This record gives sequence, C-alpha cells and structure tokens, in this order.
Amino acid sequence: MLETFFRIHQFLLEHTQAPVRRALMDEIDWKQRLIGIKGSRGVGKTTFLLQYAKENFGLRDKRCLYINMNNFYFQGKTLFQFAQEFQQAGGQVLLIDQVFKQPDWSHELRLIYNRIPRLRVVFTGSSVMRLKDENPELNGIVDSYNLRGFSFREYLNLKTGENFKAYSIREIQNRHERIAQEVLAKVDPLEHFRNYLHHGYYPFFLENSNFSENLLKTMNMMIEVDILLIKQIDLKYLSKIKKLLYLLATGGTGAPNVSQLASDMQTSRATVMNYIKYLSDARLLNMIYRHGEEFPKKPSGLYLHNTNLMYAMTPGKTEEETLMETFFQNALWGRHKVEAGDRSSTFIVDGKQRFRICLEHPKRKNTDVLYALSNIAEGAEQEIPIWVYGFLY
Repeated sequence: MLETFFRIHQFLLEHTQAPVRRALMDEIDWKQRLIGIKGSRGVGKTTFLLQYAKENFGLRDKRCLYINMNNFYFQGKTLFQFAQEFQQAGGQVLLIDQVFKQPDWSHELRLIYNRIPRLRVVFTGSSVMRLKDENPELNGIVDSYNLRGFSFREYLNLKTGENFKAYSIREIQNRHERIAQEVLAKVDPLEHFRNYLHHGYYPFFLENSNFSENLLKTMNMMIEVDILLIKQIDLKYLSKIKKLLYLLATGGTGAPNVSQLASDMQTSRATVMNYIKYLSDARLLNMIYRHGEEFPKKPSGLYLHNTNLMYAMTPGKTEEETLMETFFQNALWGRHKVEAGDRSSTFIVDGKQRFRICLEHPKRKNTDVLYALSNIAEGAEQEIPIWVYGFLY
C-alpha cells in the first residue's frame, strides 16, 4: 500500500506549482519533530506542504511522503500504524493533511512522537482547532504555526513577477517613504490594490472559475465542516450560525447588540457569544476589544476577517471606510495585537501605537497618532499609505 501512496505523492508534486513562495516557509523550524500548520480553508495549506516536499526532497525521494486523511484507507488503519510502516521503509518526514479527519488524531500524534523518535511529522489542520488548549497530549511537543491568505506583498509579487520583501511594523513606521519609493520605481501598487481587496487573499483566485462563487462555497464549508465537525455542534444549529454571520456582516463594525441577536436567532446570549467565537476561530470574523478586555466579554467591534469576505457577503454595499479598516486589521492580525482605539484613533496596536484610518488627509493631526491613508501612493511623516501595511508578511 505504501507504493500507492508514493505514486500519489509523486503525481501531486509533479502537478504542484506554488504561485508564490510563502514567507512562512522560512519562518518554520523544520528540524522540530512535530509541527502543526493551521489555517482557514482555502489559504493554500495543501500546496504549502507539497511545496515543502518539492523544495527539500524532490519528486522521487521516498524519505518524505504526503498523505491526506480523506483517504478511506485510514478507516482501517491507524495513523500510528501507518507511520510505523513508513519509517521502517526508510521514511523520515511524514506530511499529514487534514489530520482532524482521523479519530483520536491527537493521541495518534502523541504515540508517533513517543515511539517513533526518528520520524518528523508535519500536519495541517483547521484554524478552528485549539492545538494545545483542547489537546493536552500535544502540550510541550508541538510547534504551531498559522498559514494566512496572501498578503498584498505576496499578491503583488505574483501579479508583477517582482520579489518585494516584507518589512516589520517598525520599519514601515520609520521608513515608509523609502519603502514606497522602492516599490513605485518598479510598479504602481494602487493599480493592483483594489483587485487584491476584492479577490487577492485566497489563492484560489488563480483558478479558472468564478471567484465569488468559490469563496461562498468555501465559507459554507468553514461553517459546515470546520465549525460543526470540530466543535461537535448538532447539524440543526447550522442555519442559526449562518444567520448570525449574515447579521454581523451587514450590521456594521461596532459592538454587536448581543441581546437583539439572541432574540433574532431565538437563542441565548451565551450561545450567541460562543458562535461569534467559533466564527472568529474559523477566520470568518475578527473580534476587536478594548485594552484589558477579552472573550467572553462582548467585543467593542467586529470585522469580517478580510476584505474578500466583504465583497462576497455584501456585494455592491462595501463602504470605503469599513473596507480600509478591515484591510488594516487583517494585515496586522496574527502578529500584532489590534485593539479598539480612542477618540483620536481607530485602533491601538500592541498596546501603545495609535492609528487612525483615513480616506483623505486629516485636517488636524495628533503628534502621537499615525495616519493610514487610502488612495495615496506615497506618504510623508505621520501619513502612511495604507497599502504599505500589506508588506508586513
């Protein structure tokens, strides 16, 4: 049976061409024995695994093997048994896609870690999975990473053939004029920025099919599989979760009226808050809190996770200010703490830096606020083009 899996592995590698090299590839410590790569559906986790195999082992090297837990073979064989056979045949690196489809997957990974010390395992899973909180067997042995959708930088490199590098938030704040000039010397980022906001976050925009229909299908799968299956929620509550997402997506970015939502959905306030958390875990929403507050308290603001979702859910009704705020908080999400701002700012980042998202040049400026502006190619001093924050990864 191993030969069958090797043939599948080779075929997939032959037909995998990563459109752009993801920054995460160089951030992972690949020497670790157990690596988990989480990400929302559609961001390219499978391609990422295959690209790693292709770069580091080539097509015919049987020391590395990709397997997908969708294969019915694993209904009759445990992951640990398969890993034993692979290692005995000379295997060194096992790449496991969609590990959560396997019953007792965390226990199986622990067995492999304990009993097959020469085997390295890299697995992908849904962003809904809480690898350490809900799977104590993996505490202290798994290195966890998040694969995100394309940044604007990655999208721009893909569309233009350039190789622009990523910058830290401090570099952007201190050197944004120079960064913008270096990019503008080669391409006009504003020519591509609107397209990115509409369809650039998810790699499947490259497929020859209707992007919006694909994204809607992916969003439904996030709820039907990632949330219901992993959180073990009864199917009869599916329509309530979908309705909640729609109400939140069309209800503005302020603090949600949880009592009204509970009434509309005919459920409790606690259930509404749990569903909001699940939608956030699935990377459909981002919750924004004031400093010092966190779940299960009600958030101060709610945004869709990225701008592509806005166009899919509310076509023709995307407000420019909300679009820019959504882009900004998504660009910083995962590496920086984005909290609700005060009177003079939209957001406070990492507990200290205040940002105001602006559609035009501010008439009055506070010396301790940075202004992220839409529709400008270059900025000056405190005024920074918002597109530059798409270069954070």
